[in-house]
Order: sequence, then C-alpha cells, then structure tokens
Amino acid sequence: MKEGNQSGVSQFILLGLSDQPQQQRLLFFLFLLMYLTTGLGNLLIVLAIRTSPCLHTPMYFFLSNLSLGDICFTSTTIPKMLANYVSGNKTIPYAGCLTQVFFFLFFGGINSTLLTVMAYDRYVAICIPLHYSMIMTPKVCVLLVVVSWFTGYVNGMIHTVLLTHLSFCGHTKIPHFFCDLNPLLKLACSDTFINSLILNTVGLLTVNVPFIVILISYTRIFVTVLRIPSTVGKWKAFSTCGSHLTVVCLFYGTIIGVYFSPTTTHTAQQDTARAVMYTVITPMLNPFIYSLRNTDIKGALKMLLTRKLYLSM
Repeated sequence: MKEGNQSGVSQFILLGLSDQPQQQRLLFFLFLLMYLTTGLGNLLIVLAIRTSPCLHTPMYFFLSNLSLGDICFTSTTIPKMLANYVSGNKTIPYAGCLTQVFFFLFFGGINSTLLTVMAYDRYVAICIPLHYSMIMTPKVCVLLVVVSWFTGYVNGMIHTVLLTHLSFCGHTKIPHFFCDLNPLLKLACSDTFINSLILNTVGLLTVNVPFIVILISYTRIFVTVLRIPSTVGKWKAFSTCGSHLTVVCLFYGTIIGVYFSPTTTHTAQQDTARAVMYTVITPMLNPFIYSLRNTDIKGALKMLLTRKLYLSM
C-alpha cells in the first residue's frame, strides 16, 4: 500500500474523542467495558447457536454470522483507540490507516448485506411459509453468506485502492477515533471527485439498496401479518421481526446520517458521535436485542452456561 502513497505522509494522528487526560481515562474504561461486552455477548450467541440443534435453522445461521461480523467490526477500531489512550501516542502509520479503512468497510459491508439477507429470510418465512424449506435450503444459505463476505471485500478494496492515489500534503490530523473515509477525504489536498463519486455509487449499492430491500420486505411482511386472523399469530410474527427491525434502524440510521447527508448539515463532532453508535453501541446491543425476547436463544444460552459451569466443577 505504501507504493501508492503520493504525499510522502508516513503517519496520521487520530485526535480521538477527547484531549483531556481525565476524560481519556474515563473513555478508556468505558470503551473497554463496551468492547468486552460486545465480544462476550456475540461470542455467546455464536456458541449457543452452534451447540443447540434446535437453532440450526437459516435464521439463526445468519444471526451467528452477523454476531461474528460484529466481533470483527468492533475489533477493527476499538483496540487501536484503547491502545492510543494507554500509550498516549495517537499516531497510526499510513499503511495501518489504510488497513483499518479496508477492514472497517469490509466488515461493515458484510453486516449490511447480512441484515438484508435476514430480512429476506423473514419475508419468505412469513409471506410464503409453504415454500420456505424449498427456497432457504442449506446450499442457498451458505451462498448468501458467501455473497455477503464477497460484497464486503469488494466494498473495502475499492475505497482503499482509491485512497492510495490521494495526496495529503502534510495534513495528518484526523478528527476521529479511527481512520474513516470522510475525514481522510477532507484531509486530502488532491482532487477527491472520483473518490466521492465512487463513495456515493458503491454506497448506494451496499447501503441504500439493501436498506430499500429491507423496507420492501417488511412492508410485505406487515401486510401479510395484518391478514392473520389470530391475535396470537400476529404477535408471534411481529416478535420474530421486531429484534431485527430494531437493529436495522440503529445500523442504517446512523450510517446514512454520516455518509449520505450533505456535509454542511453536520459537524465532525456529530459524525464522530454517530460513528460511536454504529461501530460500538449497535454491535454491543445486538446480542441483548436478539436474546431478550427470543425464548429459543435464551434457552440455548441457559443450557450453554449451565454446561460450562458443570464442566468447570
């Protein structure tokens, strides 16, 4: 990656969320706690799904991949931020910055596609249940996950390669806690028209289009559920979708607000606050959102924890 660096810049400075020592100590412990909670919560979801035969269904297969993606997504940004707070050194090498951009977009693209796949799974299960087993076969489910990972890879690679052709002319201070596209484009002293064009074009395909597909899927689901005569049946159908819909709103709402709204309508501080929401808060909340109202996952988690305690005695 360094060969494409036309600016001679060897490193960037991540300004982080605060420059006050007392606030930095508080932020360190706060984000460490959230990172550990995210990792433990999502890991428990993955293990519960893998060890419980009753959860070996397409819906939970996609959820386990989403949980794995959340662990990787947060690991792209938070450990570096925590290391900066401990060492007091806010620098990140040029190659390290581009690597962080790649993996951030890679895992972000995976999660975006997986959320769309999960919405499609719920659409098939509720709107055309008689054909569910024929449509959502194991082969199709694996293929959809592979497509999600491939989409994330392409998303990350395109933007990272384009970044290597930019010049920064000594401007190295990034008003963020990780290397993100928008702050880097603002620092560049060369023409960023192509980068911005590709950002909007690829973003349309990896964020806006999936979000629209999800909205269409849930519109069809909502119409179908309203036709169910039983109140119990309606509640059961809505309960299977409520958790996923909550995660969708948290994830897409903040991303669209940061990347696809006019930059004149929000400040760097607002972008950073929104980034905390979709890079830290949402992955941390996902295990709780999916498990609190899901009796199958709660039962599997209880069995998993009981087994671990029994084996440790």
